[in-house]
Amino acid sequence: TCYLPLSDNMLLSKELGTRHRAGVGISEVSDSVTLIVSEETGMISIAHDGMLFRGLNAEELREQLGKLMKKQEVTKRSRWRRIIKNEREADK
Repeated sequence: TCYLPLSDNMLLSKELGTRHRAGVGISEVSDSVTLIVSEETGMISIAHDGMLFRGLNAEELREQLGKLMKKQEVTKRSRWRRIIKNEREADK
């Protein structure tokens, strides 16, 4: 059993179930890109930074994942640069 944080976002559609709320919730508290597949419809959604992109087809899924992964890569590089810069300044 795994308990994920459910989103409290009141703007999420009332038709969304626990799976989607957990997907959005985990994206709110981490830097994850979360893929969600509806058990009922088989539709694919992505959650990132508390935002939900619903009902993606294969091309849209590829495009969104590409954008989000690039964004995360740039963010990680920026974090490392800051860490290295701070370490260098501390060594002075």
